[in-house]
Amino acid sequence: MYEDRASCHFRHFRTWAIFAAGRSQGEGMTGRRVLFREIQRFTQPWLWLLLGGSSLMIWYGAWRQLAMGQPFGSNPAPDGWLVVLLLVFGVGFPLFFLWLRLETEVTTEGLGVRFFPLHLRRRAWNWDEIEVVERRAYSPMLEYGGWGIRMGVRGWAYNVRGNDGVQLVLRSGERILIGTQDGDALMAAVARARAAR
Repeated sequence: MYEDRASCHFRHFRTWAIFAAGRSQGEGMTGRRVLFREIQRFTQPWLWLLLGGSSLMIWYGAWRQLAMGQPFGSNPAPDGWLVVLLLVFGVGFPLFFLWLRLETEVTTEGLGVRFFPLHLRRRAWNWDEIEVVERRAYSPMLEYGGWGIRMGVRGWAYNVRGNDGVQLVLRSGERILIGTQDGDALMAAVARARAAR
């Protein structure tokens, strides 16, 4: 089996696209033959500045009040609440965003996404369910109100960053937008999968 592994667009984000040049390669999340796989993470500088700043403030407050015995702020929280804030905002949120990732797969049987760890199993659509697959530019804020798993006026969106996406229109009329950092390879894999049917 021939494999072509490509790492695409390493500018301010980490994304990996794996696709085959003619034959399917390997197995996907549920054993299907994978033509394309992309993993996207939240690596926007502004997001990590926000998370880092709030986390450092919580850590500093906890150190000052719990370790040094000096109340933090003009109306300090009880020590128990400060420990909870430290665990949630100083540890939990940063770790959550480190783990959070959008996985997209194109297989011989369909297309699927998973927002790990929010989704333990992927959400997938067989080619028979999909009427239209087209690449388009979109506005995350205006159309969907931001990034992540979103519901907007134009249907559901699964995105992490940027404004490049693949629009699915199902035979049921449902619309799903999947954000991507490598639209060329994704659409090429879609064309190969649909042509092979």
